[in-house]
Amino acid sequence: MMAISIKQAELPNGETLSYREREGGKDVLLLVHGNMTSSKHWDVLVDKLDPQYKLYAVDLRGFGGSSYRKRISGIKDFSDDIKLFVDQLDLKDFAMIGWSTGGAVGMQFAADYPGLCQKLILLASASTRGYPFFGKKFDGTPNLENRLSTIEDIEKDTGTIAVQSAYDTNNRDFLKNMWNLLIYTKKQPEPDHYEEYVDDMRTQRNIADIYHALNTFNISSQHNGLNDGSNQTKDINIPVLVLRGDRDYVVNAEMTNEILEDIGNNALFIELKDCGHSPLIDDLEQLTIIVEDFLNGRRL
Repeated sequence: MMAISIKQAELPNGETLSYREREGGKDVLLLVHGNMTSSKHWDVLVDKLDPQYKLYAVDLRGFGGSSYRKRISGIKDFSDDIKLFVDQLDLKDFAMIGWSTGGAVGMQFAADYPGLCQKLILLASASTRGYPFFGKKFDGTPNLENRLSTIEDIEKDTGTIAVQSAYDTNNRDFLKNMWNLLIYTKKQPEPDHYEEYVDDMRTQRNIADIYHALNTFNISSQHNGLNDGSNQTKDINIPVLVLRGDRDYVVNAEMTNEILEDIGNNALFIELKDCGHSPLIDDLEQLTIIVEDFLNGRRL
C-alpha cells in the first residue's frame, strides 16, 4: 500500500480545503467526491489504482476536514474552489474523476477552465441539467408536481430535515438504512469500514445547500424544468468517460442520457455491470480496469 498523507491548502478566498495525497508517478489524477461523503470514501480506489498515478482526493467546502466559512450558492462555488486548489498546488495536465455531485463539479470546472483537466470521468454523475429536488407527498414519496425552487423551501423539506437531524443526533441506523436502501443495495462495506464512512458522512455541514445547488445546476442548452441552461457543455472539449451502474437507484438512465446528449461526441458511455451508485463497493475491480484503460488511452 502506497503512502497517503492528509494535508490542507489555504485558498485565497479564505476557505481551507483538506485533501488526501497519494505518492505515485507523473500521471496526476484528481478525485472529487459526492454528497454525504468526502475524500475518505475514495479510499478503496486510492489503494487500488496503479502506482503510475499521483492522486489527490479533495474534500469539497463543507465536507470532511475542509472549512465552510461562506455558504455555497451553486455548484460553481465548488468548481471555483477546485481552480484555486489546483493553482495553489501548481497542478496542470491532470485527469479528474467526479462521483455523483462531484461529476457536476467536474463538468463545471472543465467548462470554465479549459487547458487544465485533460480527461474527465463522470462516475454515477448528476446530469448536465442538474438533479431535481421535489417536495414530498404524505407517504414520503417525491411529489413530481412540486419541484422546489428556493433554498428556503429545501431547508423546510422533511427529507432535508431528516438527514440533518441524523447528522446532529448521530443516528447511525438512519444513515445506514438510507444508504442500504439507495446505494449499498447489494454489497456493503465491512462493518468497521462502514462505521468509518458514517463518521465521515457526519462531517457534512451543507446538506440543504447541496440539494439546492444540484436542483439549480444547468450547463446545458435546455430548460431543465426550473431554469434555463448556461449552454456551457459546448465548452467541454476533452474526452469524457460517462459511467453508470445498471442498477443505480440515485442517478437514473435519463440523467445519464442527458449528459451524453449535451456533451455529444466527446462523451463515451460505459455501463457498469451489476453496480449501483457506489461501484467502488459493488465492483472495484471492474471500475479500476475501466478507469485505467480510459486514462491510458486503451480501447474500451
